[in-house]
Amino acid sequence: MWKSIKYQLTAAFIFLVVTSGLIISQTVTYYYEKALRNNAIQQAKHIALQLSLNLGDKILTNNLVAIQKQLEDQKLSTPSVAYLFVVKNKRILAHTFSGGFPAGLLAANSPTDNNHARLKKIISKQEDRYLDIAQPIVDGKAGILRLGYSETAYKNAVSRLHVKIALLILTILFFALMLSHLFIRLISKPLSDLTKAVEQIDADCLTGPIHAKGSYEIKKLGRAFNRMLERINEYTQSLKNSTEIIEIKNIELDRIHRQSKVSLEISQKINALSDLQSVGKFLIDTMHGIVKCQQITLLVFSRGRSTIFLYSKEDTQTVEGSDVEKIADLLNPLTQMKFIKRTKIPLSISEFKNSVRIAVFPIRYEENLIGAMAIGCPGDCQCVTNELDVIHLILNVNAGVILREVNREDEILAMRKRIDQTSSYCGIIGKDSKMQVIYRLIDDVAPSDSTILIQGESGTGKELVAEAIHEKSPRSKQPFVVINCAAYPEALIESELFGYEKGAFTGASQRKTGRFEQADGGTVFLDEIGEISGSIQVKLLRVLQSKKFERIGGQKTLSVDVRVIAATNRDIMLEVQNGRFREDLFYRLNVIPVYLPPLRNRRNDIPLLARNFLRRFAFNQGKTAIRDFTAGAMRIMLDYHWPGNVRELENSVEHAVVLTKDKLIHKTDLPNTCRTDIQGQQDSMNRETLEQTEKQHLLKTLEICNWKKAETARRLGIGRSTLYLKLKKYNIKPPA
Repeated sequence: MWKSIKYQLTAAFIFLVVTSGLIISQTVTYYYEKALRNNAIQQAKHIALQLSLNLGDKILTNNLVAIQKQLEDQKLSTPSVAYLFVVKNKRILAHTFSGGFPAGLLAANSPTDNNHARLKKIISKQEDRYLDIAQPIVDGKAGILRLGYSETAYKNAVSRLHVKIALLILTILFFALMLSHLFIRLISKPLSDLTKAVEQIDADCLTGPIHAKGSYEIKKLGRAFNRMLERINEYTQSLKNSTEIIEIKNIELDRIHRQSKVSLEISQKINALSDLQSVGKFLIDTMHGIVKCQQITLLVFSRGRSTIFLYSKEDTQTVEGSDVEKIADLLNPLTQMKFIKRTKIPLSISEFKNSVRIAVFPIRYEENLIGAMAIGCPGDCQCVTNELDVIHLILNVNAGVILREVNREDEILAMRKRIDQTSSYCGIIGKDSKMQVIYRLIDDVAPSDSTILIQGESGTGKELVAEAIHEKSPRSKQPFVVINCAAYPEALIESELFGYEKGAFTGASQRKTGRFEQADGGTVFLDEIGEISGSIQVKLLRVLQSKKFERIGGQKTLSVDVRVIAATNRDIMLEVQNGRFREDLFYRLNVIPVYLPPLRNRRNDIPLLARNFLRRFAFNQGKTAIRDFTAGAMRIMLDYHWPGNVRELENSVEHAVVLTKDKLIHKTDLPNTCRTDIQGQQDSMNRETLEQTEKQHLLKTLEICNWKKAETARRLGIGRSTLYLKLKKYNIKPPA
């Protein structure tokens, strides 16, 4: 029975349907699952990379609130993100776990190096599967971002697909059985006869006719087979003639595929860049690998078309004024690439000095001109036209990225202008909250005549604060007299302060007025007040109390109307306790205390101060082409502890301006002390942070355990003796 064609065809049909259904279902689900997984991985990597770029500045400025908010917003906006946390130096800066940070998760993954993220699959105790990505932030300097991407969503989608395909296969099988039974019964016999007739045809001779018998369809099939034999002979010759055409088409397809692949790779890389200059350099480097002509320049208009940014392989410059309008008028009519004579372009570009003509590719975004790619050609070179399609494709695909970076560049420039306009106060540069407090204090105390004591480390700007108080006071039109108490020996300081009469001592050939007398009606600034001797302190106390004094060798008592502002870099209270400074003088001076923070405690002001000094020294040195600091140089200045404060920063910038040969200040231009001290400083900060973290963890665990030592040691996983040693180390005692 099974030798019958009817049953064989039925069995074969069933087997074919079932097997094909299984193969198709497995193939579809495999590639569907693979596509979902790859998509999840790419999405997770993209989120991690984008988030690490956004978190870099916040981590470096220790803005923990902004970091936490950024993580929580990301988790809310992306349901598949199961968790996020940032770790720096093994310390969790922020995380999104509501029930506390899971034990063991920190060590579960880490990047292979500081430049590449690492993907690792993690399974929780509840059998939940996650794609865990460890993404370095700012090359690992700002820490590591960990992102957990749940596999649950695409696993559920694959399971649903399995069920649907199984139901579809069963349905198809049912109808296939019914149709196959009817179909096989109708054609099995005539078809068998036709098969025997076909077998009689010699494989080398396709002209033999077939005489089919049976139903109309079988006869028609026989006639069709005869006509097919004739067409096969005709087509065989035609196919031979078409081989060359097919090869040409294959070459064209390969070229299109290559262009699409290159464009996709470029788009992926260019989207990861963070500024317009990097985008421009990358596009130029890409074009160097496509065309033979190497004289390439990218022209990009600013948002208001007031400026053109020019980027070439060796140079970056900006163009302003009437030339911008001329270039815009030249490029506006262009919709495709056009060769233009070099002399018609009103720009002096060194890249084109050997070019006869320039191929200009307009860059448009939504029909709006945003710039152009210019390629200089020495003569009749055709390399540009040969790669015309791929150049257009690259520029059009990345026009949105270029526009995005132009907008970002304009926003940064506008922000810098606003910051520069609002971050100074009477010559004092700083927008840190600590300096804002100082500014408000100056406004409050300036109208009064109260004595002020300014304290702060050397180089923090005590004299600038004193000048600001004087300029804001009603005495601003009167003298501001500065007396550096440390600059005079004890024998001369009294005569400098109070003056002397003619003949008061050997060499006193004429009367000299003292600084207090010179400042009558104005302000006296006593710098380094902690350096004066005890005898001078007594006389100075009298002046502060009564505003009266006598010149050396004189009998007449003089009265002056002065406001006294004193300053010191010493711990004046310690000087009082050690008996080196009179307590009554201290309280007379310290009516209104002003404490200036050291530069290391207001690091946000370092870029403002550095750029202000850069502009000044670049102008003084005739190096106005110097624009800014590189990221590496700025990072060194932000990390350095500046023992000399603003004065040391000012000297370091002057040092860099004198040495640099570039339009940017590089880290190698800074003094050696700034660069060599960073590593040791970072190690010290790391140790301090680790000890603080351990101490806080001990205190928290003790509070949870109600200060029970045995339970605390058990919870921490250490012995009681170890716990007692740590309590002694950190001087931790139970609350009274």
